[in-house]
Amino acid sequence: MSALFISDLHLSEQAPENTRALLSLLTGPARGVGTIYILGDLFEYWAGDDDSDSPLNREIGTAFAAVAAAGTEIVFVAGNRDFLVGDDFARRAGMTIASDPTLIELDGRRVLLTHGDMLCTDDHAYQTFRRQVRDPSWQEAFLRRPLVERKQVIEGLRRHSETAKQEKPQEIMDVNAGAVDALLRAHDYPVLIHGHTHRPARHLHEVDGHVCERWVLSDWRGTATGLLWDGAHFQPCP
Repeated sequence: MSALFISDLHLSEQAPENTRALLSLLTGPARGVGTIYILGDLFEYWAGDDDSDSPLNREIGTAFAAVAAAGTEIVFVAGNRDFLVGDDFARRAGMTIASDPTLIELDGRRVLLTHGDMLCTDDHAYQTFRRQVRDPSWQEAFLRRPLVERKQVIEGLRRHSETAKQEKPQEIMDVNAGAVDALLRAHDYPVLIHGHTHRPARHLHEVDGHVCERWVLSDWRGTATGLLWDGAHFQPCP
């Protein structure tokens, strides 16, 4: 069974070229894929499923639902931008929400999927923030606030994040090798696929005598990019 892995589309009204690239993918090549795995940051931000009827969000949900209705399975793993995507939007879009990380099997190969931000353990401030916003109690309280207020908070967090990035050394925003090795060890040395860092590459990790592949997905910059499993091999696309 073929599979396509994508991440870091960062869809927003300010980046219509990424929306066009996704719609082109979904109405064309994606129709022949068994499963599409979205490994987070599908959206630039997600304020809650009660925002599903905004023009962009409705368009994306409808496009995914059409692909799902045609027989392609869609699996979503939340990213650091869209961790508030919930069951209501998933139902509308015909997708299944999977945990982070989640382990799958492709034609006998064990593959571990994660957005990737959990592996950036050298960024201590971010990991503290991540633990806070991934806490179900925090999310429940946040989603009770009015949508307009939530969007204002998110916009403030986005501005703060962009400022903080300029002040952080580049290396602490990449994955920590020890964290990668620990994750591979904990899941019995699978192939690892993730996004988040915007540093697409194929890496080999030797962990306890096992050689493990790690594929890093690209972010989107007006062109649909991803990793394709053709039933026997992984290959970046396009």
